[in-house]
Amino acid sequence: MTSPERIPEPSNPLGMDGIEFIEYATSQPQAFGDLLQRMGFVPLARHRSREVMLYRQGPMNLIVNSHGATSGMPTVSAVALRVRDAAFAHKHSLDLGAWDMPTRASAMELNIPGIHGVGDSLIYFVDRYRDFSIYDVDFIPLPGADPRPPALSGLHYFGVVQAILGERTRDWVDFYTHLFGFSVLPRGQYFGVLPKGTLLESPCHKFYLQLIEPPPGADDIQWDEGLVRLGLGAANVPAAVRALQERGIVFVDHGSVQPSDKGALTQFYLGGVTFELVVSHL
Repeated sequence: MTSPERIPEPSNPLGMDGIEFIEYATSQPQAFGDLLQRMGFVPLARHRSREVMLYRQGPMNLIVNSHGATSGMPTVSAVALRVRDAAFAHKHSLDLGAWDMPTRASAMELNIPGIHGVGDSLIYFVDRYRDFSIYDVDFIPLPGADPRPPALSGLHYFGVVQAILGERTRDWVDFYTHLFGFSVLPRGQYFGVLPKGTLLESPCHKFYLQLIEPPPGADDIQWDEGLVRLGLGAANVPAAVRALQERGIVFVDHGSVQPSDKGALTQFYLGGVTFELVVSHL
């Protein structure tokens, strides 16, 4: 009798395959839409029953949700992960202790499973992203819109920055590694112009998460947990910066934060929205 072969744990338990969409919530959809268009995103479709718009450039889908929104400043409210099987990913996460996100799909709408993320944010699981996508059911295309608008300077999703409370890094590392299979990058390995916090790499090697605790001496700063910034990858950051500047985007250019070959940071818009460019190998 031979002992059973030990099968290693899968490194990508959900069959994750990148980011399907990023969602922002705001009560200023027109102003934010104007900003997104300057960033290279193109409005493609409107949700059939809710105040929700779909924007796209290259491989990036971005949702602007103003349905019942009360906050003017656009905030990252959800991340949708591409997975092999959405129902399995949802059940797997719940079995490991995640909090369910009850869905209330209306007629002619898809029921997209998800769980609660940091703060008030949500994490969706999407397995329809090839020939047939979730937008084919829930959204009505805008007349004349190009369904495949090219990416400005090859921009693509690089990662998401998450603010966390002090001494909470271990808790959130456990959350992302245990539920999804993220891995922690070695200390000192950073990307872009804001090198701090803890970096996690997705199991599909297609995007990153950056966990940021309050800086020392920040006792008087209002610091809440949540998704705070979107990172966009570019093979040539200076070229991407020039292309965006020509469209009216202003970048921070003082102190230690200024455009370079490594990355760049836009100024704050609409009360606190900023985008980070990162030189990308993805």
